[in-house]
Amino acid sequence: MSDAWTWEYNPDAEHVIAGLPPTVILEVERLADQLAVLGRDAVRAGRGPLHGGGLRTLDLFGGRGFLNFIVAEHLRLALIVRVTWLD
Repeated sequence: MSDAWTWEYNPDAEHVIAGLPPTVILEVERLADQLAVLGRDAVRAGRGPLHGGGLRTLDLFGGRGFLNFIVAEHLRLALIVRVTWLD
């Protein structure tokens, strides 16, 4: 079994990023790649519960939006579940 982590949209890209500007999508995917690099340490990225689980939040472009994600350690997976763009 590989120790490599990955990420995906949950439930899918259409529900999470449909209609967002391309630059926002690129930033979301860049951050998702970084979450996969962090692996299990991604449970401490952004804002969220202090116990290291549950829904976490990362800001986009200095607070012009944010993404919500969940780290599924048992699957070695970061799940991007929602992106909110405020512009």
